[in-house]
Amino acid sequence: MTSASIARVLIDSPLPQLDRLLDYAIPIELADSALPGVRVTVPLRSGRRLMNGYLVEVADSASFEGRLSPIEAVISPAKVLTAELYQLARRVADRASGSASDVLRLAIPKRQVRIENSWLEAGPKSIPILGTNSVKLGNYDDAQIDRLVQNRGRAALEVLPGVRSAGEQWVGSWAFDLAEIASKALGSGSVIIAVPDYRDLEQILAAAKAMLPEERILRIDSGQTDRLRYRAFLECLSGSPKLIIGNRSAVYAPASDLAMIIIWNDGDQLLREPLAPYVHPRDAALVRQELQETALIFAGLTRTTQVERLVEIGWLDEIQPVRRTTPRVILTAKQISQDPLPSRARIPTLAWQEVSKALKSGPALIQTAVPGYVTRLNCEHCGEPARCRECAGPLELQSSNSIPNCRVCGAISANWACPNCGRQKLRRSRLGAERTAEDLGKAFPGIPVVVADGQRSITTVDSSPKLVIATRGAEPIASDGYQVVLILDGERQLMRESLNVAEDCLRQWVGAISLAAPGAPSIITGVTGSLGAALATWRLVEQSRNELIERTKLRFPPSIRVAVVKGAQEEISVLAGELRSLPGVDILGPSAGGTGETRIVVRFEYGTGASVAALVRSALVRSAVEASRAGGGRVRLPSSQSLRARFDDPDVFDSTTF
Repeated sequence: MTSASIARVLIDSPLPQLDRLLDYAIPIELADSALPGVRVTVPLRSGRRLMNGYLVEVADSASFEGRLSPIEAVISPAKVLTAELYQLARRVADRASGSASDVLRLAIPKRQVRIENSWLEAGPKSIPILGTNSVKLGNYDDAQIDRLVQNRGRAALEVLPGVRSAGEQWVGSWAFDLAEIASKALGSGSVIIAVPDYRDLEQILAAAKAMLPEERILRIDSGQTDRLRYRAFLECLSGSPKLIIGNRSAVYAPASDLAMIIIWNDGDQLLREPLAPYVHPRDAALVRQELQETALIFAGLTRTTQVERLVEIGWLDEIQPVRRTTPRVILTAKQISQDPLPSRARIPTLAWQEVSKALKSGPALIQTAVPGYVTRLNCEHCGEPARCRECAGPLELQSSNSIPNCRVCGAISANWACPNCGRQKLRRSRLGAERTAEDLGKAFPGIPVVVADGQRSITTVDSSPKLVIATRGAEPIASDGYQVVLILDGERQLMRESLNVAEDCLRQWVGAISLAAPGAPSIITGVTGSLGAALATWRLVEQSRNELIERTKLRFPPSIRVAVVKGAQEEISVLAGELRSLPGVDILGPSAGGTGETRIVVRFEYGTGASVAALVRSALVRSAVEASRAGGGRVRLPSSQSLRARFDDPDVFDSTTF
């Protein structure tokens, strides 16, 4: 073989036994086009099957001593896989016992031939150098941010509540804060901002366009068409620094000379990666920061326990605003605790008074826990939850005149009778956004009512008096802010059996409170204790710190890491024995799963993570190989009974997972 005649290829396959670089010969006719980063087609298993993959590197010698199969074809000359992106995918996958090809499937959009050909013909665009010395931060110390960028440091950024105008659109103040910081960092290279959903995306785009030329801004998210997303991905490969804004997959964008990564609201459930290997963008950003020595910021109105742990161990610095803004938060549970009769009302008298006063001058926001009309029914006599006769799912009402039906299977329960006392009369115990809107519309005649939930996408409202009923996370932004914010059913939201329930509720409530106008009251019903005190005094970081202390005592994440492994009992037993040999590892289980499989929960220290991941990965490969042999040597996709693993599952200790 001549020099640099060996191609090392990563095959695009979910099979764990193929998650490695395979050596192929480079034919003479492909010598000029078979370059690192291009897509290729290669034979698998003696040429009986062709597979797509990425040419990762070329070498002058092979690790395999036999005859090498040649590359079949170079699909495209576009070098879509950079060395930095492959290294990131490899490290992220290894940390979670996953496959690098699965990570690259999240990072690299599907190929669009016309878009790619047009990009190749046009060549790199020339964008003028951006001067950022004139950018002045409104809420933060310029020198502190400059040092963070220059030293490629890491920080947790505390964001102030409030809304601001971005021309014709109103956005959260946080969007301008992040856009200003990103504009400052663009003088040193590209900046990536990853946000949870399209509402956040629209806000940060509006703020960025108010500061930067549009050719400097790239949007890359799953809400785009395949053509637009692939075009934006290719533009990331050009040499000029850009501000790249997107959802969770944006953290993998192949930015040129990356200067900073910003993750907004990392506790939002929409940032959780639902696809294997299930790596959270927060963890991917930490890995990328270490590999590429870029600045990293976790920003939010609240702080997750994961970020707080990194602050406590000194891995992240703290950046606070130069001025403090404390919203006016009222806890109705404190106001009415001495009068038991009003405390039973869903909307206390104090809240009615504040809403009535606010509607004289502007909009009022009422946050509810769930959408729909009536989402939970109980027996009026004994309080027994009303459940479906067919599947035991909870009964609900779709409207005021509807018959109770099952929320799970949809079965009608016209003649429901309580299995406990035999009574047939139902009581409405959990009201949704639609029923809340109906009740408030009757209470405030002549006032427009707007419902914003998952089915009604409303992002902004004007400053005229109106009632805005919104579910958590779907609150529109009001021009000049809301004159009052009312959060209902606080105590019921906290009843969810979850390790993260307090953290999630705090984040969702603070998100609504941040939309209030300066000085406007924010009223929360049914919340007391340390969580209520944190909201009333706006000591949100202290609440996160106390939550982390409690979890550390109980050996719960994020004080330690966890992995959930499921599969056949024999395979689980072998793996559990191997894992127990590692120091600092303890195993919960095994326990029986719902589909006849066995499950264990592995708890381990961060320093042992690499060893645990390596053992689990070996077990996954062993299971896949044995399944292939049992199938007569045919390579098969993993089945539901195959060994499966998930690291750092945020819901691992929730009651619904057992």
